[in-house]
Amino acid sequence: MKKLTTGLKYAVLIVAAFVSIFPFFWMVLSMTNETVDIITGKMMIGKEFMTNLTNLMTNDLGFQRAVVNSSVIAIITTFFSLLLSSMAGYGFEIYRSPKKEWLFNLLLLSMMVPFSAMMIPLYTMFSKMSPSMFGINTLFSVIIPSVCTAFTIFLFRQNIKSFPKSLVEAARIDGLGELAIFFKIYMPTAKNIYAAAAIITFMSSWNNYLWPLVALQSPEKRTVPLVLSAMGSSYTPDYGMMMTGIVIATLPIAVIFFMLQKQFVQGMLGSVK
Repeated sequence: MKKLTTGLKYAVLIVAAFVSIFPFFWMVLSMTNETVDIITGKMMIGKEFMTNLTNLMTNDLGFQRAVVNSSVIAIITTFFSLLLSSMAGYGFEIYRSPKKEWLFNLLLLSMMVPFSAMMIPLYTMFSKMSPSMFGINTLFSVIIPSVCTAFTIFLFRQNIKSFPKSLVEAARIDGLGELAIFFKIYMPTAKNIYAAAAIITFMSSWNNYLWPLVALQSPEKRTVPLVLSAMGSSYTPDYGMMMTGIVIATLPIAVIFFMLQKQFVQGMLGSVK
């Protein structure tokens, strides 16, 4: 009976693994085939990879420029999100204030507001800013709304709950400033949660579609999701080229995740505790 139960568990895990891996496996095969073979469901490695890659890089939609734009947005957003969110989470947990919990609960309530309901106020606000730097159709108009989110603040605060407060008190007695305590004592001990938050923030920023679609109006400011969407909206889409672009767009997230997966798991577990 025990062997049967174990066998069923492994069978379920194998099926789940196959269902999870198959879409990516199919994308990799498809980027080596032409559109006709992909439509007919060919499941073999083809010889059209270089053709698809050349078409992707020379396409009028500007895939290479979109990769640069997405990289700039994702890297800047991740850096400032980690810095500001960790400082906010640290402040909410370390410093005492009678109104702190009310403010934090209000912050959490903002997570329940759908982003589509905030697009018009955001568009109005950015349209009144300097058009050369922070206004609509600039990369900063996409970066700023994602720099500090309620979820990442919550994530850091939950992690800081397990941070020994005695270290903070000891550092204060020794004359260390508050910023020095944060940068020299807390940050070196929180590498796991920083890795977890970095993966979540980078992935969210890299895959962001709705707000960039509204805010970035010039073709040269497009991000990768916008270019991939434009490829599929033509009358005769080149699926081989699209699949090549999708695989390339997936690689940065996959590489970062596999590099930091151990820290990601430990960071998330630490936050849950």
